[in-house]
Amino acid sequence: MHNNRMTVRSSPDEISAGEAVPIADALGRPLHDLRISLLDQCNFRCPYCMPESEFHSEYEFLKRRQRLTYDEIVKVATAACSMGVSKIRLTGGEPLLDKNICALIERIADLPGVEDLALTTNGMLLEPMAGKLKAAGLHRVTVSLDSLDKQIFREMSGGRGDLDKVLAGIQAAEKAGLGPTKINVVVQKGVNDHTVLDLLEYFRGRGTIVRLIEFMDVGNRNGWLMNRVVPSRVLLESIQKRWPMRPIGKNYAGEVARRYEYIDGAGEIGFISSVTEPFCGDCSRARLSADGMLYTCLFANQGTDLRESLRNGADDDELSSILSSIWLQRADRYSELRRTDVAEHHVLRKVEMYRIGG
Repeated sequence: MHNNRMTVRSSPDEISAGEAVPIADALGRPLHDLRISLLDQCNFRCPYCMPESEFHSEYEFLKRRQRLTYDEIVKVATAACSMGVSKIRLTGGEPLLDKNICALIERIADLPGVEDLALTTNGMLLEPMAGKLKAAGLHRVTVSLDSLDKQIFREMSGGRGDLDKVLAGIQAAEKAGLGPTKINVVVQKGVNDHTVLDLLEYFRGRGTIVRLIEFMDVGNRNGWLMNRVVPSRVLLESIQKRWPMRPIGKNYAGEVARRYEYIDGAGEIGFISSVTEPFCGDCSRARLSADGMLYTCLFANQGTDLRESLRNGADDDELSSILSSIWLQRADRYSELRRTDVAEHHVLRKVEMYRIGG
């Protein structure tokens, strides 16, 4: 994969917590990205992630003592950076529900090796926070926004979203310099696919990057069926009829989106095609859940408990050794091996998306 461009450790015994030397997994993929879920709570109830029928007012989310502290998060992030992580993304749930998030951002932004610090949000709480996030050291934001049709947007947010607030949040982020701002759109056949062109038209020419995501079989609660997936190639064909586009290269090795730009210079869009065109081959992401489980795949059915090690006093070297051991043994490639009949019937129990972000 990328071994010709890196020094690869062959065993966790070679790890030193202060030494930033990349490692590669069993399939030669480096550890490049770390996604950190701050909490499992959200102010939306999107049907494809946290349907209201299950995540109701009596549902018990993680208690504060069950979630990692900032000190623990920073300790894991520091160890990950020593192994080559340069991109860190804060997710949820909804990360902006954490009222002290700027304090954590300041600490992560100061870590050696962090070149890209981003946050994924639904945008509802973004407008008053944008300037503070930028001042704390955040580089950019990604906003989940599935439609500009107010009724469809409200339905896809579980009846809790206010489109005007989200759009105001995006504008505030752009004004604060949290860019390039990205918009994530989960496209579902018969739900919001007919509104994609209107959304693209709204963001054309603003320097905002829209990414169209195939509806994925993440978790066990979103009612995924293959016939609800709109293949990226179908979307591209419909977009091309309105605005001629051309493909452009990746920003970095392991980037998940296939990038296209408008020929008229109005910006770019991306396609994330995990279902029809899997990209496991160069996946470089690890995910840390709010309760301290480390997952090496978005579709994982089990992870490694780092919280126990942290609270049992693991020092930096021990934590680095644990992380290295996990990554060196990693051989996940769920999307490449996906069988539609298995995915549709949820035979494989998978971690829920709200616990580890997207």
